[in-house]
Amino acid sequence: MRKTLKVILKVIGAILLVFILFLVIVFAVNKICNKIEKGKIESYGQLVPVDGKNMNVTIQGTGEKTVVMLPGFGTASPALDFKPLVDELTPYYKVVVIEPFGYGLSDVSDKERTIENIVNEIHECLQALKIDQYILMGHSIAGIYGLDYVNKYENEVSAFVGIDTSVPSQDNSDPFPSEMYKALNNSGFYRLIMKLSPDQLITPQVDEETREQIRMISLKNSFNANILSEGEHFEYNFKAVENTTFPKNLPLIFFLEANNTDVEGWEQKHDEQIKDSVHGKVINFEGEHYLHHTKSKEIAENFRSFMNEVEIGK
Repeated sequence: MRKTLKVILKVIGAILLVFILFLVIVFAVNKICNKIEKGKIESYGQLVPVDGKNMNVTIQGTGEKTVVMLPGFGTASPALDFKPLVDELTPYYKVVVIEPFGYGLSDVSDKERTIENIVNEIHECLQALKIDQYILMGHSIAGIYGLDYVNKYENEVSAFVGIDTSVPSQDNSDPFPSEMYKALNNSGFYRLIMKLSPDQLITPQVDEETREQIRMISLKNSFNANILSEGEHFEYNFKAVENTTFPKNLPLIFFLEANNTDVEGWEQKHDEQIKDSVHGKVINFEGEHYLHHTKSKEIAENFRSFMNEVEIGK
């Protein structure tokens, strides 16, 4: 019995040793790769001073009217993520893609990611660029920030365009597992998951070089302090605009994922948002949440047609 017990203890000890060694290797590989990849990330856009930090922005196109684009939650590189849609819009508009703090090549802010801070920072960025008349276009969570934004700066925004945007009435009461995400990131296991399951990386159809840039930026920004803070403030930010509506005279157009099963009454909730608008429209596309990855041409065409209708109706 004593011999058997010793053998069992040795086996358990060996298994624990292998497991600990595995954890150390995963941690070390992540640290080394982070340092190597930091030097491989290529700069794009321009840095704009905002609240003592630098916010990265890309500006393309020379159209008379300006479209300002805001990303969905956790988008690794907004400028590269929006690329297919930007390419469709730049022949007709000046297109500005803002990478909020913690996103893309922007700095990480020390401030909590409350809706007030996020909206104020975006506005400060546009003021620094001397952009004071524009169409606001956003994806996903930008529907919440955009709702607050257009009411605060109604005289600057000439229309709001939502790409499968969030609405205040959807359920956001589930706690955000920030400690779990932080542990995944710090331990290196997030990198391992990305390696074992490359389809975890959500990108538009781009060349391999651009995809690799998105992957490296995604790992650089994964669950940083701003992303975690934003997730922790979901309930607060949604609640902040629960009784807010879009201005009646502001043209609104929403492009939605058809047959969305994640949120009950998805289309109806957006119909509710446009019901009192002088110019309001909801268009459904077969596709997934990142519609601008697969339906950029259709979004651009319908957006331009809608804006022409608005101009004619004035």
